[in-house]
Amino acid sequence: MPNIVVPTPNGQMPAWLAAPSDPVPVPGVVVLHDVGGMSQDHRSQADWLAEAGFLSLAIDLYYRGGFPLCLRAIIRDFTARSGPTFGDVEAARTWLLAQPNCNGKVGVVGFCMGGGFALLLASGHGFSAASVNYGGKLPPDVETFLRVACPVVGSYGAKSHWEQGVAYQLEQALQRALVPRDVKEYPDAGHSFMNNKQSFWFKMLRFRNIGFNEPAAMDARRRIIAFFHTHLGG
Repeated sequence: MPNIVVPTPNGQMPAWLAAPSDPVPVPGVVVLHDVGGMSQDHRSQADWLAEAGFLSLAIDLYYRGGFPLCLRAIIRDFTARSGPTFGDVEAARTWLLAQPNCNGKVGVVGFCMGGGFALLLASGHGFSAASVNYGGKLPPDVETFLRVACPVVGSYGAKSHWEQGVAYQLEQALQRALVPRDVKEYPDAGHSFMNNKQSFWFKMLRFRNIGFNEPAAMDARRRIIAFFHTHLGG
C-alpha cells in the first residue's frame, strides 16, 4: 500500500516513499512503474534505491481512474509528450525537492512503460540523471531529442522482442550528443529482467523471454547506483 500522497494538479497521487536511514541530505529519485502499476515490485525498486542512499518516491500513475482508463490516457500523453502524466511526474519531482533531506538534485528511473517515460523525461524536465530500463523503441527524433539530455544510464535484455538493437542505437545517439552515459545489453536477459514479480501470470510469460533475471538485475542495480551517485551526489 502507498504510504504518502503527493498533491498534483490532477488530485492526490498515492506514492511509496523510501528514505535512507541517515537523515543527511541525499539525492531524490522518482520511480516510474511498468504497465502493472503500483505493486510490491514497484515499492521494492524504491526500497533498494533508498538502501543505496537515495530519497526514493515510487508513484502510482494509475490513481486517476484505474488501469484501463489511465493506461489509455498515459499512452496518449506518451505519444504527445505532454499531458497529465507529465504533470504528475513533475509534481513528484517538485515534492522531492521540497523535502529537507533532499540535496537539491533529483533523478528518474523507469521500468518497461516507465522506462520509456524516463527517456522522454531526460530532456527538458529538470532531472539531473535518468535510468532507462527496457523502455521500448527509441523515438524517431532521438538524435535531436537527446541534444539537451541529462546523463543517461540504460539497461536492456538482448532476448527482448521489443528492444532488439535499442541498446546500441541509444549508445550511439548519446555518444553523438555528447551526453554522459552508461548503456549495457545483457545477453541472457529478456524484457522486464529487473521486475521480480511473483504472480502466476508474470511467471507464465517466461516462455516469451519476459521475466526476472537475477544476475542481470543485480549488475544493473550496481551500475544505476554508481551512475546516480556520480551525477546526483550523495
